[in-house]
Amino acid sequence: MSPRRTVDVPALVESARAGSPRAVARLISLVEDRHAALREVMAALAPHTGNAWVIGLTGSPGVGKSTSTTALVGAFRERGLRVGVLAVDPSSPFSGGALLGDRVRMQDHALDPEVYIRSMASRGHLGGLSWATPQAIRVLDAAGCDVVLVETVGVGQSEVEIAGLADTSLVLLAPGMGDGIQAAKAGILEIGDVFVVNKADRDGADATVRDLRHMISLGDRTEPGLWRPPVVKTVAAQGIGVDEVMEALDKHRAFIEESGELGRRRERRAADEVQAIALAQLRSRFAQLGGRADLASLAQDVVAGRIDPYAAADRLVAHLDD
Repeated sequence: MSPRRTVDVPALVESARAGSPRAVARLISLVEDRHAALREVMAALAPHTGNAWVIGLTGSPGVGKSTSTTALVGAFRERGLRVGVLAVDPSSPFSGGALLGDRVRMQDHALDPEVYIRSMASRGHLGGLSWATPQAIRVLDAAGCDVVLVETVGVGQSEVEIAGLADTSLVLLAPGMGDGIQAAKAGILEIGDVFVVNKADRDGADATVRDLRHMISLGDRTEPGLWRPPVVKTVAAQGIGVDEVMEALDKHRAFIEESGELGRRRERRAADEVQAIALAQLRSRFAQLGGRADLASLAQDVVAGRIDPYAAADRLVAHLDD
């Protein structure tokens, strides 16, 4: 295997901050590849982060996430804001490949220099995101994006990870897909800051809105001082209801800024990111231990009943400091 070519990190970061899409693409590729220069990259980007408004979009397949994302990009561009989009696509469990088709659906903004769109493969990571998403957000933030839209895979009820990553989480549903009931499951109802019933020109849209509002009223978000998620109807493909969604997003941003929740969310996000990096390093060290004779010996002792798995694990952890 040929050695990885060296990276001029200061020049790359300077170019990205100057608006070079190629430099931004290169930085995100370094993140995805876990390049040896990644630590230097993150150190160089750190002073320039913390300005972008991160909005997560999630929902079941077929609800119109990419169409809604495209509509929101257009609305933010009308305000003169620079927008970054991270669209996460599922990876094949067999080949590891991904179609990365979300970018194809956003061709309306492909030639806009103030819009950066990047498709990312989940690479087996659960929760609807890619493991590289948090640091890719940092790249777009440091590159001067005012808004970063993160579109999740669309796997259904397990996409709650976006709530820990975004400043504002937008949950999309559609009538006729059973989403009114699905929203009450697996934390989906709890993660939404704004609910959007897309394809509202279909039969059953009003019933879906009514069901959502009823379920929200049953939760603890009706208490004073807490954000009560609005439910908005849209037909994103026709641009109908986009202004109402933008109004809801603006109100939520004002609420979390005034209440201090924005700072708390970002601190939790940073803590999760630090923990994930630390755990990845520990997993790497354990992987190096995997070929050691002591692990094989411990496994044999567990099988023979000479030692229990917890005691074996304690010994293995102790070997990390050897």
